[in-house]
Amino acid sequence: MTQSYVLALDLGTTGNRAIVFNREGQIIAQAYRELTQHYPKPGWLEHDPIQIWKDTHWAIETAIRQAKIAPDEIAAMGLTVQRETCLLWDKTTGEPLHRAIVWQDRRTADLCHQLRDRGVAADVQAKTGLVLDAYFSATKLKWLLDWVKASPKYADLDLTNVLAGTIDSWVLWNLTGRAVHATDHSNASRTMLMNLAQQDWDESLLALFEIPPSLMPEIRPSLGDFGQAQLGDTSIPVRAIFGDQQAALFAHGCNHPGLIKCTYGTGAFLVTHTGTEIVRSQHQLLSTIAWTQTGHPAGYAIEGSMFTAGACIQWLRDGLNLIQQAAETSVLADQVPDNNGVYFVPALSGLGAPHWDMSARGAFFGLTGGVQRAHMVRAVLEAIAYQVRDVVQAVNDDCDRPVEILKVDGGACQNDFLMQYQADVLGIPVERPAVLEATAQGAGFGAGLMAGLWSDYSQLIESRAIDRVFEPSHRAPQVQQQFQSWIQAVERTKNWTD
Repeated sequence: MTQSYVLALDLGTTGNRAIVFNREGQIIAQAYRELTQHYPKPGWLEHDPIQIWKDTHWAIETAIRQAKIAPDEIAAMGLTVQRETCLLWDKTTGEPLHRAIVWQDRRTADLCHQLRDRGVAADVQAKTGLVLDAYFSATKLKWLLDWVKASPKYADLDLTNVLAGTIDSWVLWNLTGRAVHATDHSNASRTMLMNLAQQDWDESLLALFEIPPSLMPEIRPSLGDFGQAQLGDTSIPVRAIFGDQQAALFAHGCNHPGLIKCTYGTGAFLVTHTGTEIVRSQHQLLSTIAWTQTGHPAGYAIEGSMFTAGACIQWLRDGLNLIQQAAETSVLADQVPDNNGVYFVPALSGLGAPHWDMSARGAFFGLTGGVQRAHMVRAVLEAIAYQVRDVVQAVNDDCDRPVEILKVDGGACQNDFLMQYQADVLGIPVERPAVLEATAQGAGFGAGLMAGLWSDYSQLIESRAIDRVFEPSHRAPQVQQQFQSWIQAVERTKNWTD
């Protein structure tokens, strides 16, 4: 039977999705389920790994059924995941030992402060390209191990029977019938345990965080062989794994220096390719792996990670009940001529790049009796754009060539108000593709190229349709002036103490 399709799994922070792409790179079917968010304590966030796996399995079967194809018509599968979220599980029973700790979780902030006080932050950053922060997996894995060791339930547990990993490792292990415990370089580079230059687990870092090397997955090239996914009687080769932001970078064709994209998901993640050399930021941006492929030099990137973007909109809906659905925000923002002096700092999980303040808290500033719901909603959208401007400015300061166009994707970039405001505050065009699911598209493109469904990466990228380019408007000078007021608001939220 002719294999004319590729299946992409996009396992994100708020939900799990499977998409079937045809030979033309078009979406022919997809299935999605929202993921339950567990908040056991303020600042803590967990996911149920069993739910992730069950929803992944459901999404695969549903997408294939809706595509009206047989599993053996799929040439390959690609996988992209929320990064940094991690867990431990028993390799005999397949049971997680604890819910997965999500990348947004701040429970290990105190441990990070203790390690900084010990003077290890500079060494960690030199080896990993990452800022010593609770965002990354290393301190989360240490917390999980300490919890397991202290739990009476696991008093007799043999740690040699335990596996650790990020969500890609967990799902891959299950997809392959528990045969493959692996990750790729792009996800491994986000654990704060991988040596960026050596592209393997760093023994001294594993020792620092007291993580036995036997727990860790094998690191493989992002574009490569990850075994066979078992779907009933059919085996589908898994040929690509990316961290979600690296997958989007791949989908946008950002494969050499000077090309940059921003994904507006739960957080906002701005990544620029830096070629085959590690570039060290002078403005607290992260050095990371873009992707790897056997027989090719590794591609590197620098990244600005902003923890709260689409999550702000979800908070307006689920936390404050100011809206019933995300699409309302664009309409409400357009109902008022300006923000009426209201500024919002989206530090709901602390501040990421370029500030890296784990203690910062979200806040509204400038509230007066004349402020209405629409002003607060508008201020939240404006804050997302201001964050990105903050990071683009850092990229421009770090790199020889200033950013000339911003390529965007992710659910929140459907918001026309936000995208126009982004173009205005940056003063450059913002390009939105027709397919906003760039993370899934990147995983699908990678798997299809490795399986031979496509042969020319550049041609594949050029065939992507562009939905709209937002040009800076006459309001750009005023918007850029307001950005300075927002920066003042950010400074007031730092070093917050309860």
